[in-house]
Amino acid sequence: MATLFYGSDTAPISLPDRLMGYIKVITSTKLRRGESFTLTWTGTDEESGRSTIWLQPAIPLRFVFESPEPEQLVGDYLRSLADQANAASGLVVDTRTWEAAEQASRTPVHSARAAAAGRPVRAA
Repeated sequence: MATLFYGSDTAPISLPDRLMGYIKVITSTKLRRGESFTLTWTGTDEESGRSTIWLQPAIPLRFVFESPEPEQLVGDYLRSLADQANAASGLVVDTRTWEAAEQASRTPVHSARAAAAGRPVRAA
């Protein structure tokens, strides 16, 4: 499990390493551009409801991953999450269903361009 330490909150956010890898890439990109957004997650063992945080460049955050190696991310799933983060509702992830959504984005490709779009991406 990866953890996200956010601002002065003493309770870190714990999510699976690969899911946190997606969140890290999206968050880093948006904050580097000076774009704020919300991150909502549901389905964790620790919380029965949903939690939301406001991510913006002035609030410090730190990602800690259990695995020493970066996770392999699915490019199409990463793009769909990034599009979601750009929407008014922000980025919403469900820890119970995200792996199925990631797998569904690995649909067979029929063109060279689509094949390039489906390449795995390494989280830094």
